[in-house]
Amino acid sequence: MVFMFDKDRFVDERMLSVSVKNKGLNYGLGCIDGIRAFWNDEKEELFIFRLEDHMKRLHGSGKSLFINIPYSVEQLSSITKQLLLLNQVTQDVYIRPICFKGANTLRPDLNDPFNHLAIYTHYTEYEPKPYLKVCISSWTRIGSNMIPPQTKPTAGYMNSALANDEATTNGYDGAILLTKEGNVSEEATANIFIIRGGDVYTPPVSDDILPGITRDTTAQILMDEMNIQVREQSFTRVELYEADEVFLTGTAIGIKPVVEIDRRVIGRGQVGPMTSKVQEIYNLIVRGQLPSYMDYCTPLYAKEEKFK
Repeated sequence: MVFMFDKDRFVDERMLSVSVKNKGLNYGLGCIDGIRAFWNDEKEELFIFRLEDHMKRLHGSGKSLFINIPYSVEQLSSITKQLLLLNQVTQDVYIRPICFKGANTLRPDLNDPFNHLAIYTHYTEYEPKPYLKVCISSWTRIGSNMIPPQTKPTAGYMNSALANDEATTNGYDGAILLTKEGNVSEEATANIFIIRGGDVYTPPVSDDILPGITRDTTAQILMDEMNIQVREQSFTRVELYEADEVFLTGTAIGIKPVVEIDRRVIGRGQVGPMTSKVQEIYNLIVRGQLPSYMDYCTPLYAKEEKFK
């Protein structure tokens, strides 16, 4: 049996607890986050990466969207650890906390005081391909005055789904969305970095991106380990085409190279040296193999605790 956390208790994840009348389900009135934990065979330990940062972001999304999260950051972190212990996880795992409006009412408003929170796990690798060939989507990235992209609202992922569906239907691995001004925003579910002449650029928050936790980690890797300052700067699709290297970052996808955009080969059409180095360091960090980054890694089995 695989457990999930639902309505203040740990239950078999096959147990259904949401009515088809649920307002959050019908209208996408909810917010999510995504967390990963990584198994280290040598240490026989599961490391949860930046757990509290993710739960703080969930709280931030809830605040912006009028969806009160009914547990503190500390409680959510404790619940997550207990869930992984109950499931006896000894492999890489994706963790999904979700909070949505719990009422079974018809009106799409946010006044309902009861919010439904659940946390579940997923074990399938998000994107197994070693590198990606993507396209520029015909869909425009949602803007801050529509559905705030700096948060993780469930309704906002229709934008991502439409872009992804268009891309895969046309034979691509993913899609990059532009802002209404024509600036590069992000890939459908990941942030984007480009490298030109040894300089590294990523779109600023004002270009309707989610300021990702993996994006932040990547900038730290580049600064602390490679002495490269990331430049947050708007750029266009043409600058993507002309980049020496392009890579994506995200909790689910990790660090993923892009070798082709709109049938145009990026650089030499293979994983670039700077991308490869960032990938290597990131993979060491998340498995608790670099001492200077251990504050980011919560070991599961070293200190077992129960949710109170």
